[in-house]
Amino acid sequence: MANFEPKTAVITGGASGIGFALAKRMAGQGITVIIADLAGPALDRAGALDNVTVHPSDVSDLDQVEALAQFAFDQLGSVDLVLNNAGQSGVHGPMWDVDPADARAHFDVNFWGVWNGCRAFAPRLIEQATPSAIYNTGSENSWFCAVKQTSAYIAAKHAVLGLTESMRGDLPPHVHAGLIIPGWVFTPLGPERFMKFGMDVDQYVDIILPQIQTRRRFVVSHGYNQARIDERMDELAASFDEFAVPADEDAKHDVQLVMRAMRKAGREAAGKS
Repeated sequence: MANFEPKTAVITGGASGIGFALAKRMAGQGITVIIADLAGPALDRAGALDNVTVHPSDVSDLDQVEALAQFAFDQLGSVDLVLNNAGQSGVHGPMWDVDPADARAHFDVNFWGVWNGCRAFAPRLIEQATPSAIYNTGSENSWFCAVKQTSAYIAAKHAVLGLTESMRGDLPPHVHAGLIIPGWVFTPLGPERFMKFGMDVDQYVDIILPQIQTRRRFVVSHGYNQARIDERMDELAASFDEFAVPADEDAKHDVQLVMRAMRKAGREAAGKS
């Protein structure tokens, strides 16, 4: 894949954890970075970095994210890379014991925060008409359930996968969309006594940044994730093998094939008229 050499970047949730580690690394490479996060000491600390400007922003509020996007383009002139990275750990407990209001509040950040970032930046990147990329931070929990009793977190991360893949198909070629898929990384996302067993965050950045800079569709890191994904996909394949109508017989029901044929028929009819 061709190298992607961003000169400017916006990172939400960039005052701590993976976002802050990426911001430090990119700023050290000469990339001009805007870090968006909740106002507070962490954001103030981030603002002391060279090549970094900070902007207080609550990603769950679309108006604030629109203001962030306007600020970014006003400050930078153009934006090459957007990392919708802000997130929080989810409420814990069996799904049926979780207060729906708590689950909705969690989705406001972990899903709608990503949606808001895409909604605010994607039209501007399309209009900009230069190579750019939007990366959304998913999780290993976008693909399987790594931790029990975290249904809101897992559901939100699955939703981020779906959002990213859908948006990818709607964007023009000059705007790339990809999913960052962290495994267990040592960040402040959870209690230190637990998180300390995760991968060192700087080692993690070593692995993922080259993938971002070549605009990979999926940005991966933890090899054992593949084993967990295969556990799900192997069961899925077994069910298809045993019960599904064979693909060659079922082609008449495939949405993409049918729509393609309809578009072709429409073009041919228009050509004859």
